[in-house]
Amino acid sequence: MTKKEFKSPVYDIIAVPFEKIQPNTYNPNNVAPPEMKLLYDSIREDGYTMPIVCYYSQEEDIYTVVDGFHRWRIMKEYPDIYEREQGMMPVSVIDKPLSGRMASTVRHNRARGSHDVDLMSNIVQELHELGRSDAWIAKHLGMDRDEILRLKQITGLASLFKDVNFGQAWQPAEKEGEE
Repeated sequence: MTKKEFKSPVYDIIAVPFEKIQPNTYNPNNVAPPEMKLLYDSIREDGYTMPIVCYYSQEEDIYTVVDGFHRWRIMKEYPDIYEREQGMMPVSVIDKPLSGRMASTVRHNRARGSHDVDLMSNIVQELHELGRSDAWIAKHLGMDRDEILRLKQITGLASLFKDVNFGQAWQPAEKEGEE
């Protein structure tokens, strides 16, 4: 059996009608207003120089953003960009299950900047609920165990800690004369 030759999705960019693209529900990345204005200026001046990355659902005939939400937002919020691009967005398609898409989103974002901690903890929670182990999360999201533990603590859900081994709590020493 021969190994399938890998081809990066960027070699198959397609033009997709904006109306067929939806944002994902889990992106932890936030862009401040000045940077959004800069992104708009960049797209206005240079055009779309990078495709957005999407997952395509044949059943729904919908593309879901994996990376590029803010580039998608520019087209949504600026009619001049929508009109110039004739309502089409450059898209690179990846085919992964939800947990793989979530990991891809986080990797793309972490390679570029910062994350919203609450949204990031929601991703860890959702991956946990999808049956992904802490080791899987660490490997695929580029986190260490302490970071995963801190994000789990933010959610406050005890179910996230069922596989965590905690050490024995310390016992205060008795003071002399106390009974």
